Amino acid sequence: MKPTKKAPPFVPTEFHVSTVEDDEGALCILSIQTAQGLLDIALDGPAANAILKAIGSIKTKLATA
Repeated sequence: MKPTKKAPPFVPTEFHVSTVEDDEGALCILSIQTAQGLLDIALDGPAANAILKAIGSIKTKLATA
């Protein structure tokens, strides 16, 4: 099956971080403004650590490219 339409590029233009609390503790809200609109991502501690690890891996690959 051939794709007929490519997705537009995800181009972040602005990042904001805030926190909210619920009965189970604090969550971090990562808001990313893109050309396509606002993307909000709720993160707990393990999810935030996973993203940091992924970003470290990406930075390492970009440095060697």
